[in-house]
Amino acid sequence: MYIDSHAHIFSEDYQNDRDEVLRRARDAGVESIVVPGTNLATSREAVALAEKYDFIYACVGFHPHDASKATTEHLREIEELSAHRRVVAIGEIGLDYHYDFSPRDQQVGVFESQIQMAIRRDLPIVIHTRESLPDAMEIVRAAVANSPGWMSRRLNVHSRRPSPKGVFHCFSGTAEEAWSLLDLGFFVSYPGIVTFKNSPAAATLEQTGFDHILLETDSPYMAPVPLRGKRNEPANIRLIGRKIAEIFGMTEEDVARAARFNAKKLFAIGPPDPPQIVYKLRNSLYLNITIRCNADCYFCDRKGEAIVKGHNLKIEREPTTQEVIQAIGDPTRYDEIVFCGYGEPTIRLDVLKEVAAWVKSKGGKVRLNTDGHGSVINHRNIVPELVGLVDSVSVSLNSVDPKQYGEMMAIDGERFHRAMIDFARECKKYFPEVVMTVVGMNEIDTEAAREFVEREIGVELRVRPYF
Repeated sequence: MYIDSHAHIFSEDYQNDRDEVLRRARDAGVESIVVPGTNLATSREAVALAEKYDFIYACVGFHPHDASKATTEHLREIEELSAHRRVVAIGEIGLDYHYDFSPRDQQVGVFESQIQMAIRRDLPIVIHTRESLPDAMEIVRAAVANSPGWMSRRLNVHSRRPSPKGVFHCFSGTAEEAWSLLDLGFFVSYPGIVTFKNSPAAATLEQTGFDHILLETDSPYMAPVPLRGKRNEPANIRLIGRKIAEIFGMTEEDVARAARFNAKKLFAIGPPDPPQIVYKLRNSLYLNITIRCNADCYFCDRKGEAIVKGHNLKIEREPTTQEVIQAIGDPTRYDEIVFCGYGEPTIRLDVLKEVAAWVKSKGGKVRLNTDGHGSVINHRNIVPELVGLVDSVSVSLNSVDPKQYGEMMAIDGERFHRAMIDFARECKKYFPEVVMTVVGMNEIDTEAAREFVEREIGVELRVRPYF
């Protein structure tokens, strides 16, 4: 199921077939549509649509094109309208230096006024930028710094990430700019531009991943290939999802689910999906048998939301062996069965071995993703016990420096780094496929890690995306 996070359904382009457009969207798997206003009149139309259709949600605000027309009274009416139960954000607001339909100083003033409106109302914002991204980023950065309580009610107390405050729609910035916005609590959103040939948006997306994005059509504009130049509509969001899935070698379902979770989180449009003990990515099935871990990595959101590409892994109790087996079903339907949740699977070694033995008896393939501390946790060398049960092992190296390793994971770096290396060496003796991994963050020297792994362990290094 998709959420189209930005579509101007009130547009006159749909005056003759709006119901048919919405029916096609639903038939295409569009669960919800967020409709942003661009001035007072269209904001009212967005609210009217949200009142009429239970799968439509409205945003209200003045687009930068109309900033010069936004009187004090108009803005007051927008704020009153924002109290409507179907309004989920202030938007579409921002800066547009390409057309300059409104003087830039007025654009800035109206943008800042509407951000303050959102802060008062504790609502997120939907931001338009064109040839104005640096200025828009500076304005929101200042707003976040001056209003630390903004949207904090939606922040999990243990979350590694800031509370969600808005989305930069139709994002055209660099990967560095995208990460800066993510660190402030803003999502970035992609329409059909990612399907265009040699699209810079697609190149940026490759560097940032799709864990923190929204999907949008920007209907009736920005139709994706092969419909470029035609009237766009929400049903076409699947073409965008498929293209992003193609970029990452994932499934369309993976991309749609991750973006859907982010949209629901930002706009508060429905409860999160229930926690899962198994979850599918590509054609691999992952087993989430525990959320306990002996480490507390600063890049891990285990104690926060515990979300992986839209999958909720925040289990409230650990499943039994039989529950895991029942959830797997036929293991041969998948390329592999992977022990990998938001906890360390070797903490439940007996369950791991029992489930792995069952998977192997049914003809399945098993991979273990681990922090490499299983022998310390279980007070013995556990690697020989995994022979015949596990086909491949992935060990989290995280850092070649024991001191940095300990700081990253909040553990005794010298002791556990040595134990992790010993575990990896043991695995190399017994298993034909062993890899070690690091998280792709600026503070991690991936080339030093690669050299160390190849020289000292004799296995491959892979870089895991930072969620």
